[in-house]
Amino acid sequence: PMKSLVQEMVGNFGKRLEKYGMTVSELTGDHQLTKQEIAASQLIVCTPEKWDIVTRKGGDRTFDKLVRLIIIDEIHLLHDGRGPVLESIVARTLRQVETTQEHVRLVGLSATLPNYEDVSTFLRVDPAHGLYYFDNSFRPVPLSQAYVGITEKKAVKRYQLMNQITYDKVMERAGRDQILVFVHSRKETGKSARALRDLCLQNDTLGKFVREGGATAEVLREQAEEAKNLELRDLLPYGFAIHHAGMTRGDRELVEDLFADGHIQCLVSTATLAWGVNLPAHTVIIKGTQVYSPEKGAWVELGALDVLQMLGRAGRPQYDKTGEGVLITGHAHLQYYLSLLNQQLPVESQLIGKLADNLNAEVVLGTVQSVRDAVDWLGYTYLYVRMLRNPTLYGVSVEEAESDPALEARRRDLAHTAAALLDRHQLVKYDKKTGALQTTDLGRVASHYYITHESIATYNQLLKPTLSDIELFRVFALSSEFKYITVREEEKMELAQLLERVPIPVKETVEESAAKVNVLLQAYISQLRLDGYALAADMVYVTQSAGRLMRALFEILLRRGWARLAQKCLAVGKMVNRRMWQSMSPLRQFKKLPEDVVKKLEKKDYPWARLYDLSPSEMGELIRIPKLGKTMHMYVHQFPKIEVSLHVQPITRSMLKVELTLMPDFQWDERAHGSSQAFWVLVEDVDSEVVLHHEYFLLKQKYAQDEHFLT
Repeated sequence: PMKSLVQEMVGNFGKRLEKYGMTVSELTGDHQLTKQEIAASQLIVCTPEKWDIVTRKGGDRTFDKLVRLIIIDEIHLLHDGRGPVLESIVARTLRQVETTQEHVRLVGLSATLPNYEDVSTFLRVDPAHGLYYFDNSFRPVPLSQAYVGITEKKAVKRYQLMNQITYDKVMERAGRDQILVFVHSRKETGKSARALRDLCLQNDTLGKFVREGGATAEVLREQAEEAKNLELRDLLPYGFAIHHAGMTRGDRELVEDLFADGHIQCLVSTATLAWGVNLPAHTVIIKGTQVYSPEKGAWVELGALDVLQMLGRAGRPQYDKTGEGVLITGHAHLQYYLSLLNQQLPVESQLIGKLADNLNAEVVLGTVQSVRDAVDWLGYTYLYVRMLRNPTLYGVSVEEAESDPALEARRRDLAHTAAALLDRHQLVKYDKKTGALQTTDLGRVASHYYITHESIATYNQLLKPTLSDIELFRVFALSSEFKYITVREEEKMELAQLLERVPIPVKETVEESAAKVNVLLQAYISQLRLDGYALAADMVYVTQSAGRLMRALFEILLRRGWARLAQKCLAVGKMVNRRMWQSMSPLRQFKKLPEDVVKKLEKKDYPWARLYDLSPSEMGELIRIPKLGKTMHMYVHQFPKIEVSLHVQPITRSMLKVELTLMPDFQWDERAHGSSQAFWVLVEDVDSEVVLHHEYFLLKQKYAQDEHFLT
């Protein structure tokens, strides 16, 4: 389910399957695989989203055809916001099995699944031979659970009471066992840990955590000096620590290692630790159940999966006879969590919210060509299984369910609504009479680049052929992918400083989230350092989507034939990839050249095209460092450059035949160029306003010396 788990699993399985000669590879957004690597590996570990993208691209059906077994871990994520991805993968696989008659085995794993029968129906499992249910007696360490409900209404008092209860629970175990306290915001980790430490100081109980003059005290003091996070530095010597995604990687690993070695007695962390790193403790305390959801922009109750995942960290199989889990919540929510953890709340489908985007992907693949097909496709989803089981929850009346046992009408309604929505944003052509669905260029772009129909709607509205750089960045910042990014109070200062430092002016004020997205993207390209960790985490989120959205925008503009804007977009995409502005010298991409040399060259303002005409000694003179002339000459001539000669011949009044001869004119170096380099060939009109023709040209290493012809 998580990117952080992918690497752990690859390492784990890689070691264990090595003896059998099996190769394990990871496939995530950070880690692409070439065709050769795919052919060489027998096991691929990836997140559901990544697999969805791979199977969406239908064209390279080369290796998802080879897959014979799909294991989905944590299948109860069907209940989560990411559930629809799992549904579309399973539905796609099942339909593929029926059309090709080649069997693919589906295995679903979950530790917390009350309505496992429904999920097994969805995976088409034979209940007699393929369904296994293990109850609590299989747990390696039995878990004792305690629930505390707080009735205090006043916020400040309630907070103090929570700290006091947490402290009491911690003191029951202090000195004998390790304790994990889960809180629900990054700031809260530091606050809670400090509150616990101060209560210990008042009651003079710190000695229970770290004995004076012991080896642990020494270790903690030494390690505290290495920590970059100030709160962590302050807490470590007392045997307390914090852990959250906003800390630097080094700090997090330091805390994990110290906790695993038993030096840290009490660790206060956010839920990311429960999902990512396998660090069990004897006692787990969940302090409060209100968690901020960026999607709703409000505080919501903690979900079942998270609670169970956190409680699952209690009890270490190798040391403990029992584990202990404590949940502290408001009195009103006590009943909800009790019924949750005794497995009474079924896992529901979340597909309806994402139906349009998933339908679009199937239309692009060609597996759904009409509303009739869409109804059939919905019959393979978990949504359908749950609609039959619990019709009223999904807005199906009892009469309807009785008169139409297969719920065809309801499925047709859903398909029609989704298709109409896609049609409105020009992602598909939907013929209401015949029910036929046809994909469009926009739909293809949206599916391949994993873009929501809301973003496409935004682009349809805002893209004009005359946009400037300033406005292009603004369109990017208004994508629906970023609609949940908020501006926090403590970031306004830093954002205001960044606003003055970035090269392209931003229209909005610091208060607006679009300004924040815009500034973060530019700060990333400019390689500015950020102080706030929360900002750094948001920047990662923005830049992960940046390359993808820019390439999508570029493809949309190509299809519309707007030459100038398409080129701007391509340029921005490259700037994001390489993290440099177009005004800088292209030589910055060769890391071996010293930076001061490149800066000298930039100050000279010598046209890039004329560098090709200089000899090595002339280059040395230009930058006033004769001995570097040769190196620089080598790098300039490694820069991908193609000589183009063309022959145009009119055929009719409205038709031209253009023959291009492309001759690569650079030194190929595998370290710099890899095995291939890609180019876009654009044919434009006289004013370079309209793209008349575009095609993608891939230059492979073995043909790097040959002429290429395009007509």
